[in-house]
Amino acid sequence: MPTPEAGSLPGGRTVHFPVVDPATGETFGEAPDQQPGELDGVVARAESAWYGWRADPAARTAALHGAADAVETAGDGLARLLTREQGKPLAESYAEVARTAARLRYFADLAPRTRRIDDGRPVHSEIRWRPIGPVAAIVPWNFPLQLAAAKFAPALAAGNTVVLKPSPLTPLATRLLGSVLATALPENVLTVVTGREPLGARLASHPGIRHVTFTGSAPTGRAVNAAAAASLARVTLELGGNDAAVLLDDVDVDRIADRLFWSAFRNCGQVCMAVKRVYVPARLHAQVVEALAQRAKAAAVGPGLDPETRLGPVNNAPQLARVEQLTKQALAGGARAASGGRRLNGPGYFFAPTILTDVPSGSPVVTEEQFGPVLPVLPYRSLDEAVDAANGTGFGLGGSVWGTDLDRAEAVADRLECGTAWINHHAELSLAQPFAGVKDSGVGVAGGPWGLYGNLRPFVVHRPKEA
Repeated sequence: MPTPEAGSLPGGRTVHFPVVDPATGETFGEAPDQQPGELDGVVARAESAWYGWRADPAARTAALHGAADAVETAGDGLARLLTREQGKPLAESYAEVARTAARLRYFADLAPRTRRIDDGRPVHSEIRWRPIGPVAAIVPWNFPLQLAAAKFAPALAAGNTVVLKPSPLTPLATRLLGSVLATALPENVLTVVTGREPLGARLASHPGIRHVTFTGSAPTGRAVNAAAAASLARVTLELGGNDAAVLLDDVDVDRIADRLFWSAFRNCGQVCMAVKRVYVPARLHAQVVEALAQRAKAAAVGPGLDPETRLGPVNNAPQLARVEQLTKQALAGGARAASGGRRLNGPGYFFAPTILTDVPSGSPVVTEEQFGPVLPVLPYRSLDEAVDAANGTGFGLGGSVWGTDLDRAEAVADRLECGTAWINHHAELSLAQPFAGVKDSGVGVAGGPWGLYGNLRPFVVHRPKEA
């Protein structure tokens, strides 16, 4: 029996939803609005494909390398479509595509290690690893391809199949990626579904899904966790952050200003582990504000397809409204915009890169994740005060310490309550390292061997020792 067309309703009618270019605010494409009832067939086909996919590790390795080759070949088309629907500068889209291919290659060559345990008994105990079954990967709009690969690459390498659902704000590049990968992977090993809610909620709660991996907001993550609990599916949740950068009193402001600025404003600040608060010794506060404001004023803001653009638009109208509201609240509470502070005139969802000073410490732009091109810079009197403020949030994804004395900076970094701490840089990750948050920033571990083992279950075999 032929598979029904995605988004089809009884009577043969196919439903689509619009996709908006954030640089213009206008619809430029559409994607199938798949219905929750379609997931039964999708998951059943993923489970059927799993039995063949998990059986041959060597074939998986070859297929994943072939998938990486296919992504690189299609790189230009993927990058341009990604910029069109997400808004980021084209150079950043090319980097995201490259990272997608690199992640496939990394996990293609990563295999679990069998381990023998000798505990003094007259048996050999051997720990082996088995895939767990169909995986649901639910991905947000800020890095649609890169975050998708962070989920499906280790899941596929482990021998699982994947049902991938992108955000309805950025479905098109992911659909194209799915078509590209289909040239290298067996049928139904990776399936892309697109649609508006309740499609994601139904996928997270589907009884045929054995692992749900999600990136998004903390409230939605809690809902995903509750939905997955109905079938006792494993969950991995990356739920954002409110990363603090702590500058020490020996910091070389001129030397670190560029790195600090782009650690906050890359992808228009729409990065879960971007710097979102800066704490500065009071005597250096004015110098840091000026250095960052100069860079904000000089940054070329415009459509991502313009080669001169360094900062694109905010991705969508609701997020733009949130950034604008948080900024207005801060300004009404006594803050001052050393740069920006307003939405830009004209079409699209553009907001001027904003450096805020004199911000009350309890302002929502400090205590909440703004996820946009706005950065509060706050003075401190003592280092203990700065560390307490940096840790004084429900989030705990990342943080950084900036200074000349690296040993001292590392000692301060060790006091930060987060999953990753950087010294004199921020938000740089290797494919081989774990990525996890604490507190409201998530559950589970992604990246490196930890990401692979998160998609496997242990299987223990006991046999008598030979006489």
